[in-house]
Amino acid sequence: MQSADSQKPPKRPRRDGSPRTPPDTPPADAERSPSPDLHPDHRTWGPEQVCSFLRDCGFSDSGLLERCREKKITGSILPFLDESLLEDLGISVGYLAGRLARELSEKQPELQISERDMLCVQIAGLCHDLGHGPFSHMFDGRFIPLARPDVKWTHEQGSVMMFEHLVNSNGLRDVMEHYGLIPEEDIWFIKEQITGPPESPIKDSSKWLYKGRPKEKSFLYEIVANKRNGIDVDKWDYFARDCHHLGIQNNFDYKRFIKFARVCEVDDRKHICTREKEVGNLYDMFHTRNSLHRRAYQHKVGNIIDTMITDAFLKADPYIEITGSEGKKYHISTAIDDMEAFTKLTDNIFLEILYSADPKLDAARAILKKIECRNLYKFVGETQPMGQIKIKRENYESLPKGVASAKPSDMVLEPELKAEDFIVDVINMDYGMEDKNPIDHVRFYCKSEPSQAIMITKNQVSQFLPEVFAEQLIRVYCKKTDKRSLHAAQQHFVHWCLINDFTKPQDGDIVAPLITPRKLEWNNTDSAQSPAHTREASKFKVQLFPDDSV
Repeated sequence: MQSADSQKPPKRPRRDGSPRTPPDTPPADAERSPSPDLHPDHRTWGPEQVCSFLRDCGFSDSGLLERCREKKITGSILPFLDESLLEDLGISVGYLAGRLARELSEKQPELQISERDMLCVQIAGLCHDLGHGPFSHMFDGRFIPLARPDVKWTHEQGSVMMFEHLVNSNGLRDVMEHYGLIPEEDIWFIKEQITGPPESPIKDSSKWLYKGRPKEKSFLYEIVANKRNGIDVDKWDYFARDCHHLGIQNNFDYKRFIKFARVCEVDDRKHICTREKEVGNLYDMFHTRNSLHRRAYQHKVGNIIDTMITDAFLKADPYIEITGSEGKKYHISTAIDDMEAFTKLTDNIFLEILYSADPKLDAARAILKKIECRNLYKFVGETQPMGQIKIKRENYESLPKGVASAKPSDMVLEPELKAEDFIVDVINMDYGMEDKNPIDHVRFYCKSEPSQAIMITKNQVSQFLPEVFAEQLIRVYCKKTDKRSLHAAQQHFVHWCLINDFTKPQDGDIVAPLITPRKLEWNNTDSAQSPAHTREASKFKVQLFPDDSV
């Protein structure tokens, strides 16, 4: 059978005066034709033949080729590979970290970035997420704060602990020395790239707190986990991965950032800067991050499944035993104290509980079965605090009680709902630096003077950029899933929004038509004339003429 391309008529020649293909440039088909050493039928190619073909096509990056070997990419899927997918195969935090460090080294030899530095940066990139527990951020963001409220634990801390465990249990110090590293210095450097500097009782911003590298190499700490402005290779990696798999457009071009990255001195520190024309690209990066959080990471269904798994783990925690070092037993919540136990704590704990016959796990197992059967807690509604008011973390626990007590006094609702029937999920959305604009912490350079760092304010870029860089979303769920309970929960929720001066739920007029008319601001269809808008606009009124001027 002939391919579709072979049946197409030849393209007509370009008109005079239009761009032409240079006569010495081979056509695209010729560039992608297999070399004589390869079998003409690509379906017979193994991973090495695929790598050979990719090298012939210009994809010579060793990291990409190694990934193809690891994933055992054969010629049978070659027709489905395009350039973006090939780059996705080659992308990883370690790969990107090494690529950025090498680009800076070649561009600015005076920085004296050694092979040691580059290898340490790559190792930090590969190890920075070792500390994630089961179901990733659910574990350290939801489960641990509830199971052990007295412990402040992050997955970055876990990554450092796991890295130390891997080095010690596998005798990797000798291996590190074999590859030219100095363990006493470089292990510190790798850990500091993941968690930041060690805490110091002296709050002196001018003092250099890092131990792994001197102040002259401060820019190296901005590659893997950038504490200064959040622009780091970790984001670039999950942007490429998640946008590809979710079908979301990735507006950030990390290759342009690497191309224009330079190191400049700012306030006695060396920082990674980029060209002034790339400022829009960076705003796109943070916009992409926000879009991923809204559409995927903080999806209302995904979040309630996380909450249900957390509930199940909390009920199962006292009865799960995990063997750690020296045979000591740990629970789900205490496995973070022993890395040998933590290595055994994987997503498989979900299935262990689900398929267990232990009657002590009945309550946890019932919740997981609901997830399996898609019998999830019901979403009631979403709202936001008005203006600059934010709900503080220490008040989160009291929110379900507030929703339960917000029953309209003139309405008869059945059944009676209690605080334990509600889940209130508070989500803080921002550009990565709470209410601050991260671009205010980025420095740029101009083509005419590449060694001088400058700051670019938001009003120098565009009038379409956001005015606010953080907001809270409040989502309420009901554990009771029957229609009568859901109807009652919706009345509680809308009335709760009304008395707390939250925004009107988007479906408020539909689910609670007797409650929403009670608030004047909720029923002004002209948003520009709403009382809230009028109060805000009055702050900016300017008297154009004195009283006696006309």
